[in-house]
Amino acid sequence: MGKLGKKARKFAKKNLPAVLKQRRKNKIVFKRDLKSRKDVVEKKVVKTTELPNGRDSEKEVPMITSLDALFPEDDKVMVQGDSDSDGYLLEDPGSENDAILEDDKDKRTLSTHNQMVYEELVAQKKSLDKLKKKDPKFVKFLDNYNEDELSQDEGMYSDEDEDLMVSAATTNRKVLTCSVINMWRKLVTEEHSESALISLLNAYRAACHFGPEETGPRIQDSETFCSIYTFMLSEADNIFRVLLKISSPNCTKEALLELKNTSRWKKVKPMIKSYLRSTLFLLKQVTDSEILVFSITRLRASIVFFSAFPSLLSRLIQIIVPFWATGGGTLSVCSSLVLQDVVSVCGSSYFDTCFIKTYRAYIARCRTMETVDPKHIEFLRDSLVSLCSLDLDKSCNKALVSIQQLANILSHARHKGNKEAIKKIYSWQYSQCIDIWVFFIATNVNECDVQSLLYMIIQLINGIAYLFPGPRYFPLRIRCIQWLNKLSSSCGIFIPVASFVLDMLEYKVSKESGGKSRKAVSLASSLKLPKFWLKSQNFMEQCVNSTVELLVAHFIQWSYHISFPEVASIPLIRIRKFHEDTAVESLKRVVKRLMDQVEQNVEFVQKKREDVAFSPKDRESVDLFLQFEKGTVNAPFIQYYKSVIEKATSKITSPQEPKRVKRKKTQNAVNNVDKFNKKVINVEKSHTIAANGEAKRKVKKRRIAEK
Repeated sequence: MGKLGKKARKFAKKNLPAVLKQRRKNKIVFKRDLKSRKDVVEKKVVKTTELPNGRDSEKEVPMITSLDALFPEDDKVMVQGDSDSDGYLLEDPGSENDAILEDDKDKRTLSTHNQMVYEELVAQKKSLDKLKKKDPKFVKFLDNYNEDELSQDEGMYSDEDEDLMVSAATTNRKVLTCSVINMWRKLVTEEHSESALISLLNAYRAACHFGPEETGPRIQDSETFCSIYTFMLSEADNIFRVLLKISSPNCTKEALLELKNTSRWKKVKPMIKSYLRSTLFLLKQVTDSEILVFSITRLRASIVFFSAFPSLLSRLIQIIVPFWATGGGTLSVCSSLVLQDVVSVCGSSYFDTCFIKTYRAYIARCRTMETVDPKHIEFLRDSLVSLCSLDLDKSCNKALVSIQQLANILSHARHKGNKEAIKKIYSWQYSQCIDIWVFFIATNVNECDVQSLLYMIIQLINGIAYLFPGPRYFPLRIRCIQWLNKLSSSCGIFIPVASFVLDMLEYKVSKESGGKSRKAVSLASSLKLPKFWLKSQNFMEQCVNSTVELLVAHFIQWSYHISFPEVASIPLIRIRKFHEDTAVESLKRVVKRLMDQVEQNVEFVQKKREDVAFSPKDRESVDLFLQFEKGTVNAPFIQYYKSVIEKATSKITSPQEPKRVKRKKTQNAVNNVDKFNKKVINVEKSHTIAANGEAKRKVKKRRIAEK
């Protein structure tokens, strides 16, 4: 494009500024209009979600059905693997460790006859070393003599022979024997030799990576392997602390970080890293539980050193969590202690990683309870609660998010009738999530403010109990009542559970088949009962026994409260009605004993209440009512409670198999047996008659022959 002419330039100079100014004004007005339109659209969207026509906002909440997807793992936390190097520490080529290896090699080639000669040579060598230290002129003389000898020897070998010697030296791997390891151990423990420690760490790495593909030193036998393994795991932590001059055994993360700029740390850091990496690799390869327990126990002593290596610490958490979830016994206990030490020693910054991994592993473990030991699940729950108790602020936030998710699933099941949500509620994963937060609130009710969590989880449990009122969900209802009793006893608040408990007495057994079922059903591993069990007498007995246990657990909390007569009045009415209606003597005896104990305690509280002079508004006096009697162990109702709990625990620990009922023979079966017996008798008679006829014929033939 060419230049503008004179007239065009004058026109632009006169009119262009005004045009640009008008364009700027129009642009500003357009932006304002666009913002106002966006605000109107947002207001309309908000109005559409503000419960039109009285709808509940909970219906519009999107539901996350997967419980373990609620807390996703952080993708930024990457667990690094081994580096490209072989992981071995550099050793000094002229150190005393090489001399020990050479001496050991020569010693292995000697016969027993020359053993004494070898020992004399070793003694002479030691005396020669002492002489070198005392007389420096003698050392100079030996050095000059060795140089002359080396210069003469160099001409004896060609270049090809020299190359062969170098290649042979590189291809031959060091052979580690028990004597070599013992010498290194002695040097490390007595003289604190760093070169010997480096050799031991390389030997330990070779032992942890033991296999045909290993390129490091070769271990001679299993005895040598055990010697390396036990010494390093037992003494490595103490050796590192001595080299770093850490006196206190409870070294903190801050004290270790202060040593990072010192020369001591720069020397010891590669050794510590090699030890930790080798041990983590060993944990991934070993399957024996005893070796794993010993390794994890000794690694727990060095948790503070992991704070200097974040990648190794992340790898440790990733390795330990599966042992905690699936190991069982001592292995799970040791793994749980390691995870708690990681949070307490290395700081709360690692709490999220530990919690998310343990929570997801716990939920995955609870998918099926038929193949899992219930005691192991209880241990996992308790250890997870202990982990959450180390950081209450973060744990309360996690609990709030989790309970809200559980409440959303419940609201979808109640209002929309979502079948997927209903199945999710009576699953073990949903149940165990509630179990975690119930015990977390009960454990930390005095440590932090959990009132909001307490109210939410009580409403959630009540909603589950109302959603599944039928007899098939009898085990789920029992768990709901147990949760409410746990919260009531730990938090000291009254939660009305008697109506939930007494509803179980109204479950009726079908008149067509009221006998006992021969198939046993474990309530500890099921949340929904099969239909055939509802028609058996076992179901009714279980309902009555569970009602008594849960009511006694509810009453024992308020048995010495001033309002106990009012608490027990309605339950007593419904229990009496059941006692009058039932015709089974065994059930009547159990219910009658409960009635007598509750009535006796009601009379006792009423007599004590008549003697008081304060009003119900006096809270302090109400709280102090019958506090002395409550502490007595020999109270009748406390003794009754203990007997009921002992009986319930004995049933759980040693469940009885259902007795097989002998069926009476019907008349048709008896007639068939009689007919069969008659046939057998007739056949036997015919056989005897035939035998008698043959005998008579033979007698006649003999007589004729004699005549």
